[in-house]
This record gives sequence, structure tokens and C-alpha cells, in this order.
Amino acid sequence: MTNTQNLHGSMVAIVTPFADGQVDYETMGKLIEFQIEGGTQGIVPCGTTGESPTLSHIEHGEVIEFTIKQVAGRVPVIAGTGSNSTSEAVRLTQRAKDAGADACLIVNPYYNKPTQHGMIEHMKRIGDVDLPIVLYNIPGRTSIEMTCETIVTMYNDIGPVVAIKEATGKLDLASEIASACDITILSGDDSLTLPLASVGAKGVISVLANILPGPVRSLCDAIAADDFTVAREMHQKLFRLFKGMFAETNPIPIKAAMAMAGMIRNELRLPMTPLSEPCRQPLANLLEEFGVELKA
Repeated sequence: MTNTQNLHGSMVAIVTPFADGQVDYETMGKLIEFQIEGGTQGIVPCGTTGESPTLSHIEHGEVIEFTIKQVAGRVPVIAGTGSNSTSEAVRLTQRAKDAGADACLIVNPYYNKPTQHGMIEHMKRIGDVDLPIVLYNIPGRTSIEMTCETIVTMYNDIGPVVAIKEATGKLDLASEIASACDITILSGDDSLTLPLASVGAKGVISVLANILPGPVRSLCDAIAADDFTVAREMHQKLFRLFKGMFAETNPIPIKAAMAMAGMIRNELRLPMTPLSEPCRQPLANLLEEFGVELKA
């Protein structure tokens, strides 16, 4: 297993490519190679960006297993195995562990809105699988938010909890977490990679890296080197693209961008639909400004 201290820097929340309604594994393999060649330091399959809510249980496991096999130990694989059903999350996490995942990404239990105590008990059961856990605090998707106290309790009391993907957008919360324990903090928003680093974050699980792995890695390298002058320049250069990837609900824009660059088909699963026409040209303009060659 890859040392969990390697969960830092530029990691990608990789898309799941589809072709005629099926997972396109040939393209998935090419995307993984593109990421590794571009300097990405970790691959995160079956997250929000990977459209995990519309993958079948069989597909979910197969995408994770395929990713692990393709990566072949070159970088950590952090498998998205969260669920609002504790038993399902345990099952998905066990399968990811058996397949050789380096860690799992566990989203807050969405929709059923458990208490803070309920979230702790949920995470304890997943912790019993004994695979390193990256917590995923994203109230915008789940309607619930882990408090700092809950995060600290999980880190102190549940051995496999090693990191948190912080996607609340609250710098004060990240500061509070960093001052209360030494859990690894990872940005869950590209546009907050640099701001969160200023209060202790160690990297990002990136959407934009799907199409621009090199520049996102360069930003993270500058941060790791404490070269905040270069990091600020990179942040400002990339900022409009960071925001452009959220012109509509993720992963609609990033899939549109990758299709424009000839990397994938612009295919999503309902209820996700392709990028609306008014958003297409502004996104294409942003990509061209950054030097991305458009093919569609």
C-alpha cells in the first residue's frame, strides 16, 4: 500500500467516460495515463466528478478496480466509496480495499441528514474495514456539514481517518481544523487550493486537472516549495478556468471541456445533461486563451 503521507499535492477527481451508455474503459485508460504523464499525484475515481450517483453498484466496483490496475502503484488511488447507507459504504470500501486501493474517500451521508453522532458512528463502521479514510465534507451536495469537533473526534478515535477533503468553502473551518489536530487537509475546490494552503492544506482533489494536470501540479509544487509569489501568479492565471468548470453543475462543464479537446465523448447520465448552449462558447474561449487545442 502506498504510504498515506503521499496523499498530498495535485490529485484528480477523475471523470468517468461513457460511450453509448456504457463505461468507456478504453478511454478511461487513456485518461489515467494522461494524468500520470501530466504529473498528477493521486487518482480519485468514483467521486462526484466521476458521476458515482448514477453508476450501478457493479460498475462502481469495476471502475475502481480498473483504475487500480491501470495505475499499477505509480500514484495513490483514493476510491470514492461513500454512501448514505452505512452498510453499502462498508461493502464498497471493503471491495476497494480488496482490489488494492490506497485509501477511500467518504462523503457525508447525504439526504437522510444524520446527527453529528450519527456521522461518527457511520465512520466508525467504515473504519472497521481498516482502509485509510479521506473524509469528504461537502454540505452543498449533502445538506449536512461535519463540525470541527466531529472531524477532530473522527481523527482521534477512528484510526484509519487520515485526511479530509474540505469543500465547505469556509477558511475559518479549515483554520479551526488545522489548529485542533494534524489531519491532512486537502482542498475540495480548485479555486480555494491556494487560500486553503495559506492555513495549512496540503493539496487539492481537482476537477480542472482532468484537462490541465500540468498547471495544477505546478500550482501545488509552488505551494509545497513555499513560493507563494509563483503560486499566486498561477492561481490568478487559472482562476477564471477554475470558476468556469462550475458554470453549471459539476461534472457538466469539465466533460464539455474535455469533449471540446477531443479527450472524451460529451456524454453524461441523466439527470445530468450536456452543457447548455449559452455556456459553451464562453468555456471554449477560456480554454483557447489558456492554449488548449479544441477539436470539437
